[in-house]
Amino acid sequence: MATQKTAKKKPVKQAKSKSPKNDTKKTMATVFIMGKSHEVPADATIMGAIEYAGYQIIRGAGCREGFCGACATVYRMPGDYKIYTGLACTTLVEDGMWLSQLPAIPAQKPVYDIDKLDPNVATFQKIYPEVFRCVSCNSCTKACPQDLEVMDYINAAMRGDIEAVMDLSFDCLSCGLCAIRCPSEIVQYNVGLLGRRLYGKYLSKESKQLKKRIKEVKERKFDKEYKEFKTMKKEELKKNYYDRDTE
Repeated sequence: MATQKTAKKKPVKQAKSKSPKNDTKKTMATVFIMGKSHEVPADATIMGAIEYAGYQIIRGAGCREGFCGACATVYRMPGDYKIYTGLACTTLVEDGMWLSQLPAIPAQKPVYDIDKLDPNVATFQKIYPEVFRCVSCNSCTKACPQDLEVMDYINAAMRGDIEAVMDLSFDCLSCGLCAIRCPSEIVQYNVGLLGRRLYGKYLSKESKQLKKRIKEVKERKFDKEYKEFKTMKKEELKKNYYDRDTE
């Protein structure tokens, strides 16, 4: 786990009532972080529990809202042989949980030139041949914190159905939990990324609005606004963001 234990500080008298040891109203749970037992609030997320226990998360945290996929976590429960997976920022602790974060999933990503690829099954065969070892065990789908049908888009890649790969993998966070459970050693989230790139490059309908906006950016139409934003303070930026026009 990419964490470090924070230095102990001297207790402050006026903050005494907020100390975990003196807060009798909270329901606590016992969790094991890096093999060590900690008492944490029972309603805490895994990420919150790690920080409550006194660890500073230096890797494996990003948006903290279940969008970036940086806080992949594996855990076990007492008397249960299964290994469970989830995101530390959205998964709540349970009493007796043994957990460990995985701030990075080892997975090589092939280098390719999208302009030199064809949107067909042969491209998947060439770049990700391990896809065709899929045994349809569905372990990848069960591990997905987004509840995506991961096995289905891998099967779609085997058929060369680029649109289905794009559609089924569209909400992928690239957390990597699917890959660590795969007996065929497929890196599913990279396969989905290739499918989305192929679809965007060759199969999607042209967006007139996007083409117009790219032209405007190249003509430096928004340079003045960019400079103004760079001089704004945080509160002013937030106001502009929430007051913006949305469709």
